[in-house]
Amino acid sequence: MMFQGAAMQTKRDSFPDALRHFNDLPDSAFVRTPVVQGLTSWSRATVHRRVADGTLPAPCRLSPGVTAFRVGDLRRFLNGQGR
Repeated sequence: MMFQGAAMQTKRDSFPDALRHFNDLPDSAFVRTPVVQGLTSWSRATVHRRVADGTLPAPCRLSPGVTAFRVGDLRRFLNGQGR
């Protein structure tokens, strides 16, 4: 029984803080793909497909190898205003 509790704790710890506090983030903040996955329940591949077909706003390249989505763009998308 204690083993199951430890597994649940690990799963909870892997939940991105940015997703947990998404509503408190400013529109100018950036979040990574796992947060978008949590907001939409899409797989990583589906997130990339939606960006490629223009359904989801494209992420910004912050540095080589680092891309992130602008919170304001995601909020507009989730509210049905953005494309």
